[in-house]
Amino acid sequence: MRFLTIALFLVIGQAVLAQQDSIPPAKTTDSLKVSQNEKEGIIGKDSIGKGAVLRPKKKEGKNPLEAPKKDSITIKDYKIVSYHRDTTIVDTTLTIRKDYIYNYIREDDFELMPFANMGQQYNELGKDFSVSAYYPRIGAAAKNYGYAEKEDIKYYNVPTPMTELMFKTTMEQGQFLDALLTLNTSRRFNLSLAYTGFRSLGKYRYEQARDGKFRVSFNYATKNGRYSLRGHIAAQELEDEESGGLEDRSQFEDDLPDFQDRAKIDLLYTNAENRVLGKRYFLEHEYKLVKHKKDSTKVDQTTLAIGHEFSYETKIYEFTQSAQNDAFGDDPFLVPIEDKARLKTMFNQGKVEFYNKTLGRLTGNVSLYNYNYYFNSLLVTDEGTIDNKLEGEEISVGGSYSNTIGGFSLRGNVNYTVVGDLTGNNFDAMAQYKVNENYVVSGGLHLSSRMPDFNYLLYQSDYRNFNWQNDQTFDKVQTKNIRFGLDSKKFGQVEAQYSILDNYAYFASTATQEQIDNSQETAFVKPFQETGTINHLRLKYSKELKWRKWALMNTVLYQEVSQDNQVLNLPQLLTRNTVYFSSDVFKKAMFIQTGVTFKYFKAYNMNAYNPLLGEFYIQNNEELGGYPLIDFFINAKVRQTRIYLKAEHLNSIFSEPNYYSAPNYPYRDFVIRFGLVWNFFS
Repeated sequence: MRFLTIALFLVIGQAVLAQQDSIPPAKTTDSLKVSQNEKEGIIGKDSIGKGAVLRPKKKEGKNPLEAPKKDSITIKDYKIVSYHRDTTIVDTTLTIRKDYIYNYIREDDFELMPFANMGQQYNELGKDFSVSAYYPRIGAAAKNYGYAEKEDIKYYNVPTPMTELMFKTTMEQGQFLDALLTLNTSRRFNLSLAYTGFRSLGKYRYEQARDGKFRVSFNYATKNGRYSLRGHIAAQELEDEESGGLEDRSQFEDDLPDFQDRAKIDLLYTNAENRVLGKRYFLEHEYKLVKHKKDSTKVDQTTLAIGHEFSYETKIYEFTQSAQNDAFGDDPFLVPIEDKARLKTMFNQGKVEFYNKTLGRLTGNVSLYNYNYYFNSLLVTDEGTIDNKLEGEEISVGGSYSNTIGGFSLRGNVNYTVVGDLTGNNFDAMAQYKVNENYVVSGGLHLSSRMPDFNYLLYQSDYRNFNWQNDQTFDKVQTKNIRFGLDSKKFGQVEAQYSILDNYAYFASTATQEQIDNSQETAFVKPFQETGTINHLRLKYSKELKWRKWALMNTVLYQEVSQDNQVLNLPQLLTRNTVYFSSDVFKKAMFIQTGVTFKYFKAYNMNAYNPLLGEFYIQNNEELGGYPLIDFFINAKVRQTRIYLKAEHLNSIFSEPNYYSAPNYPYRDFVIRFGLVWNFFS
């Protein structure tokens, strides 16, 4: 405990001495009540009072004795705009939800099970079928958690330059840094630069993870507001060493002193890597043909606009191995193994949009999607010829509608493919009603039809068992989802979903028991489609209880799956409970939160991991789970700096080593990590 205290004060001391921020500290504590919009990321809220201002620079010739006038700039003027044009405000508060998203993916990982090293894949503990991508993706889904899709890129509008730095220590020999700089060169043009650099060697051998992501985004609007455009460029590389997991589980489970140093544990292989590379160019612009205002107000009453969206992306998934390993098969075509799948896509969409303050926003669009998924060569086998590419184009039409009338909100979107084989249709509808300040009810419907990801349809490998072509035999996955929600300040948030899945696609191994005993289960993993219907029920509840300076945050997820065959395996119960203490200290110069987080999920047939495909696959041979994960944390806020110190998986010090992230892959041991998130306002 003495070490934790010293480390915390060293970090805090450096932050206090180094920081010179132009925004004064909050006059109130950070125990603000969080609205539903904040939880969903629609409206941000800062702990700085309404009277807080940015101090303007002194002008030459001005009387220094004259009292400076307050500038109209506040923290609410620093805005973040998403791909779907939802606007949030830069948030420098310290809440328990900030602790939940302080991780590699910068999202709440409640329904995910991390692997031992930071930056590796996550096993899914929960499924949400209310949203799905319209077009199939390259695959290797387990390796794409750190990959920024076009929907993940943010756009900014700031009155003065703003910088955000996120730093976090990793497991061994490495750091994580996510840096952002954004500025408005004028009131109408914003530019942002962001870079993520990450490396972690890990506690086990041959599991090093590293990546680099560079993003540039911009947005512009003319003075009269008729023309606007935005765009971004993203270049990304994610690379992992793959060990295949434990060669002998007894070295981990018997808790022998010789293997307390995890680097001494034997692993299945020592010469494999996989990598995801991506480059994307995105541009969207719009011109308002009709723009009517009411009297002298700045609010548009009626507009008619035309727009165009363009996106071009190249993506590569690569698996390499310097020598053959029986875990993937004993007779490869070529050695060394160099598997490489490539996908090039180009998306063009033209739209017409009508907006009226009373009638709402109505949009119609036509889209053209070109794709080329390919490998280097044809493969001729005794069963037939496997093509080297899937190439074509999709033409679809669609529309969207949104409106708000009093406390009632409506939003809908529909797409229908006219030409093409990859997709069929997609329909989303959402309604929300604000009963009063304490109650909000909502409901939604999602229907979709599309082919599985490209690696289900076509794959080629230097290993003989990993070659298939299913584009003519697989059917479109049909998803039907209905959901309801209640947000109550008194009773908490309740979410209920019911999904019906047809032609569900999954990976599974056809290995015999003898092959499994010889550690060859991963050599026989192939894609399949379930012919029966799968029913999935999901109930999620969250509520924070507060008493003075103490709080208890509870999140519980219940899932029930009805299916003819065990192809969708999920834990029935998942819970996370955090008890913590919050207070101002040092004459309110610092705000701290300290507490313990308890996470638990019921034992179930946890999905296994295949490094060659970068995918999880179904296994029904053993149940894993049923153990707690306990973290102790101390978080602090000094002005706009949030400091995080966490002792992860504290109970592994005294519990049995039976904790796994996937079969053969142990979860991380006890580790202490720290870091910070720091905002600068120039």
